[in-house]
Amino acid sequence: MKNSRISSAQRGFTLMELMVAMAITTIIVTVLVSITSIALDTWNRSRSELRASRQAKSMIDIMSRDFEALVTRRGNKSEWLAAVVDPDLDKIGDNIKSTNASRLVFFSAVTDRYEGKIGDSNVDKGGDVSCVAYQLIYKDPIEDPIDPSTNSKFKTFVLNRLLVNPDDTFKDLLGKTDSSKPDSTLDKVFAASTHASKLTNPENFVSENIFQFSTTFHLQVTTVPASGTTPATVVNVPVTIGSTADVFGIGGTGIRNDYSGSGATAAQVAAGRVVAVEISVTVVSDFGIDQSKTRSFADDQARAEFLAKNSYQYTKLVQLPSM
Repeated sequence: MKNSRISSAQRGFTLMELMVAMAITTIIVTVLVSITSIALDTWNRSRSELRASRQAKSMIDIMSRDFEALVTRRGNKSEWLAAVVDPDLDKIGDNIKSTNASRLVFFSAVTDRYEGKIGDSNVDKGGDVSCVAYQLIYKDPIEDPIDPSTNSKFKTFVLNRLLVNPDDTFKDLLGKTDSSKPDSTLDKVFAASTHASKLTNPENFVSENIFQFSTTFHLQVTTVPASGTTPATVVNVPVTIGSTADVFGIGGTGIRNDYSGSGATAAQVAAGRVVAVEISVTVVSDFGIDQSKTRSFADDQARAEFLAKNSYQYTKLVQLPSM
């Protein structure tokens, strides 16, 4: 009788060897899943930040060019720029509402007037001063006129810009304002014109997911001490719409404002000189917009933490023409 011998090459794995192999495989798979998850999160975060930066750049670049060509004139009763807190701020948003938005109206020698065909005798009629208006709206960027009911599904924070060409600006707005009269300021005159209703049209779309934006006007203000023993000094005073002031207008005889910050009085600000404007914007990611429509928040802190995690802040300082 022959003894059958099984070589080590023909022998199967023992239970202990299988358990060790499974444990090693589990560790490797867990590490790979973790690395993949981190990589996907990083990619999604980078993608969201890149898209947000593009949206902010689109808005800030256009607004900067408009401000750089700002037109003002001294020695007249007209108002050349009006920046006010949006009175409908509580309507900008759904589950999460914008915390700051300005309505901007001002005169500017923009280069895209006459549809950008400057010098074309068939279009360009010689005007060089246009009116520009900005407003933040909560709506579908591309409305469906056939089925308006679908527009509510894709609402987001949208910034619109309306350009009123020089001919209509001259006819309807220039010379129609008076900063000393509450009902004749530039924002009121524009709101009463036929152009205001066009501001929300889809063709005036600039950028989406702009959760909030603010403008800070930097002024050189001369302060005179009450005692009279100290000489007058020139200080830089920032006036932020929605923070230190709700109203700001540049007129031919001074600055209309309700400034309540430190460093100067409203009367001193009224006699100041605007040298620059700082544009600040908060852009919410697409994921943040989608989640904000359905997610419930325990309190304001939870809402603020969610926004901080899913939004990006950008700012730019623009030097204004000498005033």
